[in-house]
Amino acid sequence: MKVALAKQMHDTDKSAVEEYGLPELSLMESAGHRVFEATKNILGGVSKKSVCILAGSGNNGGDALAAARYLSNAGARVKIFLLGNKDHRTASFNVQMRILRGMGVELQQLESDRAWERLQVTLRFSDAVIDGILGTGFSGQLRPAALRLIRLVNAAKKVTIAIDIPSGVESDTGAVGEAAMQANCTVALGLPKICHYICPGASFSGKIIVDDIGLPAELLNDEIHQTLVDDELALTFLPARPKDSHKGTCGKILIVAGSRGMTGAASLAAMSAMKVGAGLVTLAVPESLNAIYEMKLTEVMTAPLDEVKIGIIGGEKASERILDLSEEADAILIGCGLGRERETQSLVKKIVSEVDKPLILDADAIFPFNGKAEELKSCKQIPILTPHLGELSALLEIPVEKLRPTLIPEVRRAAQEFRAIIVAKCEATVIGYPNGEIFISPLGNSSMATGGCGDVLAGAIAGLMKQTPFAPLTGVWLHGTAGNLAAEEKSEGLIASDVMNFLPAAIKKLRAIGYENS
Repeated sequence: MKVALAKQMHDTDKSAVEEYGLPELSLMESAGHRVFEATKNILGGVSKKSVCILAGSGNNGGDALAAARYLSNAGARVKIFLLGNKDHRTASFNVQMRILRGMGVELQQLESDRAWERLQVTLRFSDAVIDGILGTGFSGQLRPAALRLIRLVNAAKKVTIAIDIPSGVESDTGAVGEAAMQANCTVALGLPKICHYICPGASFSGKIIVDDIGLPAELLNDEIHQTLVDDELALTFLPARPKDSHKGTCGKILIVAGSRGMTGAASLAAMSAMKVGAGLVTLAVPESLNAIYEMKLTEVMTAPLDEVKIGIIGGEKASERILDLSEEADAILIGCGLGRERETQSLVKKIVSEVDKPLILDADAIFPFNGKAEELKSCKQIPILTPHLGELSALLEIPVEKLRPTLIPEVRRAAQEFRAIIVAKCEATVIGYPNGEIFISPLGNSSMATGGCGDVLAGAIAGLMKQTPFAPLTGVWLHGTAGNLAAEEKSEGLIASDVMNFLPAAIKKLRAIGYENS
């Protein structure tokens, strides 16, 4: 499923009307009916339920009026409040308003103090609120009346269904100013939007229900270069393992990781590579720490490396040893818990520029390129970077507060400009490819906000490099799914090794989805 920018969705709607002859009013009817169905499902029926309808002056408000008619016909007691400039009402909005007036349904314009008082009383006794105030065209600051209305609804703490996006959220960035509607559910029309997955907007969206509202399917795919990493897409990721597979054909992975005080990161990465099905994993670590890994890891081979100080790798001998080991590897992961000593950074840069194998850079292997991302172009193959927002901020020299609302275009730009695959980790994972394609994964949960989960992801991607050409996407799906499975059992007590241990269950779930759809 694609994820639309506001202009792309506007152009899609326009093409549906002008090129396909699909009446705007028909789209509004479909949207209204889908919002009605969502409200009915959430409330367990709407007969004799009180529903407060809030409608702005645009087509988002028209969708709300269409929903109000369906709710009224189903026996709900609807109260409709209108906000916005009457002169800005669209033709389709006015049609919906005339129909409701013909049905004897009262529509109250929020202008007088008395109207606002009626709204407060209505909210007190409502079973649900439908938010049709602002749509994808909103950006910047809320007008005072809209801000007042949103604050009143949020204070009432009623079940709230947002149409397309919660009012007050910017569609393309997820940015929120002074306030935004706190929705329990958002009915995304046509396609989901960026704000449904990127915070703070994602925190206001609640459950996302996507409905194409009858738009031609080809319009929902053409020229849209953001894709949701969902189950349907995941089915294409991991081919069945051939019967004649053996450890040499399932991936020989070299992981360069670990430093004094950071031995866990290397262990998590190495075992995660094993748990997604890699055939052979070699963990190259500081020589003084090698005995720890020999004791800790049963299935993983180890390779001690020369140190510049206790527990810290660096120097010519270490880099030459890594290059020798890489000759037999199908992919190399470097960086998990590696440390940031000057000599270690020099080693990383040497490996990145000289090794001619698929390369995954995580954490401390990204650090040497901060502000120097153009040096990544020296890689002989397209590297995969797995930064969290702080690491990406330092790499691109963009403060986090400015990076977050521009995350999609910045990941796209960086992937194209520096010829890299970027796996940006936040509340959603954003994967950018050098060809400009962006993938967004909503999988995962807040219980995964714990040390080591990033090492599990990096290890999973590395372990998949020989098994699928879509290793970054597959790794992200398996990692997020494993995290969700682990959270069901552990809740906030989840630790990174729990996610790692659920990776096989995530693969099993992916295979089961494929079986169900075959």
